[in-house]
Amino acid sequence: MSESIVKLEGVSKLSQYESLFAQLKSLLGGEKDVIANMANAAAAIKEVFGFFWVGFYIVRENQLVLGPFQGPIACTRIAFGRGVCGTAWKEASTLIVPDVDAFPGHIACSSLSKSEIVVPLMHEQKVWAVLDVDSDQLDTFDAVDREFLEKIVVLINEEE
Repeated sequence: MSESIVKLEGVSKLSQYESLFAQLKSLLGGEKDVIANMANAAAAIKEVFGFFWVGFYIVRENQLVLGPFQGPIACTRIAFGRGVCGTAWKEASTLIVPDVDAFPGHIACSSLSKSEIVVPLMHEQKVWAVLDVDSDQLDTFDAVDREFLEKIVVLINEEE
């Protein structure tokens, strides 16, 4: 098991994600504790890309409850269908929001967050958690982020 994540300098976002994914596959492989895997995944994503906030919300009854994260303090609970996270949970699909202020019902945990991607974690076709990544820049996330963040949550699901 690695004790650090290697961040490549001067390469494309795609190359960064390919490197990160390989490292996470090794780091998470064989670890059965999902909270530990979420914590390491959040830390690794934040370390490599420097996003404003990276973390997980876990479905507890009828709401999302804050799980492992990296970044400033965050909203503790989010209702089903509210904000970007609650909407991704409701729709059971990844949401990319280029400008959070333009998203109807956005929950502003921090006024510094400008764009966001939320990826649901699924088990037996049901959302059990979401990965939430916020940027302090507009229009940060694209198809490359979607592809690799979706692959990363699959790694976490394999150990869940």
